[in-house]
Amino acid sequence: MFNRRQFLGFGAAATLALVGGCTGGAGNDDTAATGDFSGDVKGAITVLTNRTDLVNTTLPGYAEKFEAKYPGTKVTFQGVTNYEDDVTTQLSSGDYGDVLLIPSAVAIDQYSRFFEPLGTPEQLKAKYRFLGPATYQDKVYGLSLGGVAKGFVVNKRIWAQAGVTAPPRTPEEFIAGLQAVADKTDAVPYYTNYKDGWPLSEWNNQRAVLGDPQINDRFPADANPWQPGKIEYITDSMLYDIVHAKLSEKDPLTTNWESSKPMLATGKAATMLLGSWAVPQIQDAAEAANANPGDVAFWPFPYRNAGTFHATIDGDKLAAVSRNSRNKATAKAWLDFFVNESGFAGDQQAIPPAVDQPLPRTLQDFTATGVELVEVPPATSNSGKEDEIIKESEIDLKGNIYRQKLVDVARGAAKGDKDSFFADLNKRWSAAQSQVMK
Repeated sequence: MFNRRQFLGFGAAATLALVGGCTGGAGNDDTAATGDFSGDVKGAITVLTNRTDLVNTTLPGYAEKFEAKYPGTKVTFQGVTNYEDDVTTQLSSGDYGDVLLIPSAVAIDQYSRFFEPLGTPEQLKAKYRFLGPATYQDKVYGLSLGGVAKGFVVNKRIWAQAGVTAPPRTPEEFIAGLQAVADKTDAVPYYTNYKDGWPLSEWNNQRAVLGDPQINDRFPADANPWQPGKIEYITDSMLYDIVHAKLSEKDPLTTNWESSKPMLATGKAATMLLGSWAVPQIQDAAEAANANPGDVAFWPFPYRNAGTFHATIDGDKLAAVSRNSRNKATAKAWLDFFVNESGFAGDQQAIPPAVDQPLPRTLQDFTATGVELVEVPPATSNSGKEDEIIKESEIDLKGNIYRQKLVDVARGAAKGDKDSFFADLNKRWSAAQSQVMK
C-alpha cells in the first residue's frame, strides 16, 4: 500500500530556480488566463506519475475508461521512481510528457514557464478544492489529485476499553484518555514515531483548530508563538505533556514507522497524529494481521472553537498540462477526466478535489463527530515571511528536529523543562521575526 511519501510527495525537495530550457509551445499567450486547449481530443499522450506501484495495475483501468470516452486516444503512463529529481531534470530539458505532477522544486513564479494555465481561481473555485497552492498572479496552473484531513488515527476498540467512546474535546480530556488507556489496557497510549521523524511534523499541521481563516497571515506577524492560547503552544504543549507523563513508547529511539502500522491496527498502540491518508494503510495492516479494520478510526484534534472541532484539509500533489505538450486538447481532457470522473481520489480514500463528489467513508465518519473541514488559505500580505523566519531562526517549524528535541526534554533525556524550552523558541523566533518583518 502507498504511503504519504508516494501519494502526497512527503519530503519533497526544497524550492530551487530552474535555468534549463523550456520555451513553451508556439503561439502561447502569457497574458491569457487559460491555455489554448483547442482542437480534437484524439491521439496519444504521456502521463508522468510518481505512483510506480499503480502504473501496471490500477492506472491502466482509468486509461481504458478515458479511451472509451474519447475514441482514437491513447494514454501511456511513465512511472518515475525518483520523481522529484528526475522530473526536475526533464523540465530543464523541455521533454516532460503531456500531463505531470508539478515537482516541488519548481518555484510558483516559474509555473508559467512549464505549465498551461487552467483558468482563474474565480472561474474554478466553485468546482475545485485546493486551488491556492496552484495559483500565481490570478492563474491556476494545476489541479490536486485528492486531499487529506489532519487528526488522530486511533484504535477505537482500545479507547473504548479505557472508557472513551467519543473524541475528547480538550487537550486535558485527551491526555486523561491516554492515561486511562495506560491504566486499563496493555497498549502504548501514544506512539510518536520519533526515530523516523517526519510524523512529528504533523503537529505543525493543526492550524485550522483555532477557526481563524487568516491564521497563515497572522502567524508570521506574531513574535511569540509559544505562549498559552496560541497554536504552537497548544500543539507542542500537548505533545510535551504526553511524553512527560510517560504516555508514549518507552524508548523513542527504537520507533519504526512500518512497524507502527500493525501496532495501531492490532491494538498494541492506541493513537498516532497523522493525516487521513494513513487510515487505509492501517486498515490494510489490520486485515493482514487478521484484526478488525473497523477498529481503526479518525478523530479530530482535541480543541474546539465556539463549540466546534475544526480540521485542516490540504491537497495532494498538483497535476498540470505541460506547456510543451504537442497534444494539449487531449492532455487537458485527460486531466479533467482524471480529477472529475476516474474515481481515483475515492479509490484512495482521499478528499475529492471536485467539490460535488462525496467524501470517502472514513471522512464521512470523521465529519459525523462534528468536525468542520477547513482549507486554510495561504498567506497573502505576509506571503513567504514565515519561511524566512524559519530560516533565520533555525527552528524547523515544518520539520521534525526541534520536536525531537522537545520529546527529549519531556522524557528527561535533554536539559530543561517545558517553560525553558518554549522560552528559548520564543526568543529565537522573536529575534528572527523582528528582522524579517521590519
